[in-house]
Amino acid sequence: MIPFYKPWTSGEELQHIAQAISNQSGPDARHYMLACEKWLEGYTGCLKAFLLPSCTAALEMAAILADIQPGDEVIMSSFTFPAMANAFVLRGGVPVFVDIRPDTLNIDEQLIEAAITPRSRAIVVMHYGGVACEMDSIMTTARRHGLLVIEDAAHAIGATYKGRQLGSIGHLAAFSFHKTKNVQCGEGGALLINDRRFLARAENVRENGTDRTRFLKEQGNPYTWVDVGSSFIISELSAAFLWAQFEHIDYILEHRKKIWGLYQNFLHPDLWDTPQEHNAHIFYIMTTSTQNRKTLTESLWKAGCHATSHYQPLHNAEAGLKYGRSAAPLPHAEKAAQTLLRLPLWTGLGRLHVESICRLLHHQTAYWHKGLHKNPVAKFE
Repeated sequence: MIPFYKPWTSGEELQHIAQAISNQSGPDARHYMLACEKWLEGYTGCLKAFLLPSCTAALEMAAILADIQPGDEVIMSSFTFPAMANAFVLRGGVPVFVDIRPDTLNIDEQLIEAAITPRSRAIVVMHYGGVACEMDSIMTTARRHGLLVIEDAAHAIGATYKGRQLGSIGHLAAFSFHKTKNVQCGEGGALLINDRRFLARAENVRENGTDRTRFLKEQGNPYTWVDVGSSFIISELSAAFLWAQFEHIDYILEHRKKIWGLYQNFLHPDLWDTPQEHNAHIFYIMTTSTQNRKTLTESLWKAGCHATSHYQPLHNAEAGLKYGRSAAPLPHAEKAAQTLLRLPLWTGLGRLHVESICRLLHHQTAYWHKGLHKNPVAKFE
């Protein structure tokens, strides 16, 4: 069986974890967390990074910092993971779902303006598969209407937009280091801050709404409760694991891009457009129907390959109907949910594995859009 994903490790994670255990009661008890945060700041160019237990925690912190109040509307794609909507619904916010572009599967930036109302507070954009949303247009729209932009960059570590690292463009951004992501520590995340207005409050929100960070720096009066918040501190053991991944990010991205390029070349060299600076997080094809996806998936499974679909649209999910609303019809999100099929892609996947998958796909081209589908991710040279 070729698994859909297989978490990669460098072999150095255990050494760092052992060091973290020995540091637990000393002055370096947060050494790896602080090192990872500093690394993220240097790598992305963000103003400040906070390492957190998950991307979900990062989105929930972003919703608090955005001061979402009951009835505030938050514009987002429907083709995304429920954590994006939940983070704002928990604050009383109302997700307003917008359709996606059929070429990138990202939020259609041309539909955002029509979704804005006097209750709009923020725009949340997810960079699907590590392919950037059209950030210039989105930021311009946000400035015109006085809205915050929050990047859900769960897929996007190492991906760029016009030379800028994703996560460094919006006012706030969330990363994921879940075991399925390019860089992982089993479960982890980060909140990136690019707007100085949020810095001081973020320190308190992360520490259960207390000013403990100030106390640790100054060792003055006891810390106290000053704001709403939660326990958003990552385990130092997870941070130690993640540090070993950061040390090898160039190798990880290079290998994944090679695998992505093999898929592209074996299936059809001219099948994919190349305008984006991606990180090879996902390689997918679009089948001709839901039934054909089922047939193709079963064929791949029988041949020993685990391929899988992805998101179901939030706008017509039970909770989406209860807590949110659609700005307009969303045909592209619905079609993607019915026909998208993701192929295995992970650091360590071999050329022979990719060749065997592609040979089977070549024999079953009637089930997918060969020569029609445009997946706009950069060609790896």
